[in-house]
Parts: sequence; C-alpha cells; structure tokens
Amino acid sequence: MIDQQGLSSLLPEGHEGARTLDKIVAGSGIDQRRLAVDPRVEDVASWPTSERMERFQREGLPLARAAVSTALHEAPVDPEEIGLLCLVSSTGYGTPGVETRLLPELGMRPSTRRLHVGHMGCFAALPGLAACDDHVRAHRTPAVLVNLELSSLHLQPPPWNIEQLVINSLFGDAAVAMVLHDPERGGGPGVLDLASLTDHEHEDHMSWHVGDHGFTMGLSSQVPGLIGQALPDLMAELLSPHGLRTDEVGWWAIHPGGRRIVDAVERSLSLDPAQVEGSREILRLLGNCSSSGLPLVMDSMLRSSPLAPGGYGVAMTFGPGLTLNAALLRGREGTDRDGGAGDHR
Repeated sequence: MIDQQGLSSLLPEGHEGARTLDKIVAGSGIDQRRLAVDPRVEDVASWPTSERMERFQREGLPLARAAVSTALHEAPVDPEEIGLLCLVSSTGYGTPGVETRLLPELGMRPSTRRLHVGHMGCFAALPGLAACDDHVRAHRTPAVLVNLELSSLHLQPPPWNIEQLVINSLFGDAAVAMVLHDPERGGGPGVLDLASLTDHEHEDHMSWHVGDHGFTMGLSSQVPGLIGQALPDLMAELLSPHGLRTDEVGWWAIHPGGRRIVDAVERSLSLDPAQVEGSREILRLLGNCSSSGLPLVMDSMLRSSPLAPGGYGVAMTFGPGLTLNAALLRGREGTDRDGGAGDHR
C-alpha cells in the first residue's frame, strides 16, 4: 500500500519535480494505491521488459486466482461449468500464462475456452465484457471475466517530466473477476447493448507502447476535455436505438481514470455528484487500476446500490486510441429475458 501523501519522498534527493509532484497528488483525488511491486523496496525502473513480464506471471497468478475463486463462490457457479475464461490485461504477457494456469488451479475443464484481451489499456474492460456476453448468448454456458493489471511493473527510468510524474502517481494494481451466465439463473443486471467511439484525430493524446524498460505511456493533459466533447455522441449511439435519453439512466459506473476525467463526465452528461460518487471512491482508495477500474466500480455499486429491476444503467471506459466504450445495462425482473445474457456477480 502506498500513501499518496509521502510520494514525493520517493524521488531522488534534490529532484526538481518534488513540489510539482506534491501539487499533482493534492489535486488527484487519490489517497492511496496498492502496488504488487513496491518501488520503495525494489528498483523497478531499472528492470528490462523481460524481467517485468516474468514478475507479472509470478505476482499475477495468485491475485487472479483469488479474484476468480471469490467470483465463482458468490455466483455461485461450479468451475466445471465455465465455458470461457477471459483474461484482460495490458500490463503483462506470457504463454503459457496466467489464464492457462488458472484452469487446473481452479478446477476448470481442460476444454474450457481461453481468451486474452491485451494492450487496449483502460478501456479493455468492456471489450472483455462483450466477449464474455457473446459467449453466454451463443453457447448458454457461464463465462468468467478476470481483469488483472499490475501497472507498478512499468515504472520508467528517471528523469521524470511532469507527464511521467502524473502517470507515476495515478496508477494502482488490482485483480477483479465477474461471472456472466444465462438470465434464467437470475442475478445481477444484463447487458443490453454496447457502443464504441474512436477519436482518430486525437489518437496520440493517450498511448501505450512496448519499450526496452517495460511499457511506456503517453497521457496528454487534454484527455479529460476530449472525452467530455466526445461523450454526447457516444451516448447517442448507445441510448437512441433503445429510445432512451441520458436523464432516463439513473445508474452510472464510470472508469475512475482520474479526478479530471470523472469531472469531465459529470459536466458533459449533466450528472448529479451522487451519480459519480462510486467512481470517485474507487479512485480515492485504489487509484486508476487500468482495465480493472471499471469492474471495481461496478462491483462496489452493485453491492451498495444495485440496479433496480427494469432500471437502466451505463458503464463506460476510456483508453488509448483515443477510445471510448460504453455498455447499456438493465436490472433483472425475475427471469425476464429483456436483460440479456450477461450477468454480473
């Protein structure tokens, strides 16, 4: 666990960015983050990419195993029922890797299908959800979606400019899983529809590249404003086919990409502060956990304020490209099939 307030003390002595980092932390809306690899103990910044990938496998497997075990228990679904295991991660790769080794460790069948959604960054949570939802609709067998992101493995070598200081203070590590299954089994909300928007004109404002020292991120300060500008078009694409307006959606799960990003969504869609509080709380406690961020928000909100039967909800993510994704959800009413096949647990 990293306390944000002491972050500048981790900079090299006399680093000219210490005051800047203190200001960044003060305005970030983040109190703490969880890191699988602690830079106070290990010199992550000096590692080559190969060492970071090996460490991802070692640190990631037990975290993913615990997350999936909890999701299966709460569903409840037997591991042998799972037809698809989808791992979403943009911070670590290897074959055989985490998703391969999860099958025997969790008691899933060797014939269970596996899918890795990689290198899409923060917005990958919804492409992963879509793949699992499609599997459930087509095969009528449960699917598991596990988001595993260890951004701490990609600390870059100094010196750090302002952009890199923002990145170094923003991202946390997390593993989270959900089970999707046939609506006849009841449970959480169903997935009604999905929409995507790629802003090609501004694609270089957020990037994620493989380098010799891990993966390097580019993050422009203009990103929140660009997201705010693009959101009305994305919402029209998602909601209009269902005859819905933004003000008819009462439940909003927003990727906690940063305080300014959540602010931009709130302003752009004229949401009440209470409607984005779930995202702000995850940001405060965990930071930006890349593709794990949205599932963490959804899990927290579905426990504290479940989507009402028949009610509509929207989940949204943003990432490199510049790409925006959104999903339209509907609360289940008994065994009503209108909710679709996707089921969050």
